[in-house]
Amino acid sequence: MADIRIVQAHSLSQEQARQAAENVTGKLARDYQLACAWEGDTLRFQRSGVTGELILSAGRAQVDVRLGFLMGAFAPAIEAKLASSMKKVFAG
Repeated sequence: MADIRIVQAHSLSQEQARQAAENVTGKLARDYQLACAWEGDTLRFQRSGVTGELILSAGRAQVDVRLGFLMGAFAPAIEAKLASSMKKVFAG
């Protein structure tokens, strides 16, 4: 099982950070057919072979992704795409 963790600093309000999180996961949800749901300030997502969460706090967004065996082969590409998206929407 492959694990990905990306932490991105930001200077957004909590509402702006929530919108940015939805922008990041919205594209990933379409690309990878993820089901997403908010639980407080945590956006949880999953599909077969992938589970994760994007946690928002003051000045920080952290995404943790757990990939199953088959999806693990795509870990470098998924991590690169996710890191790029996080930097774009949170660091602006």
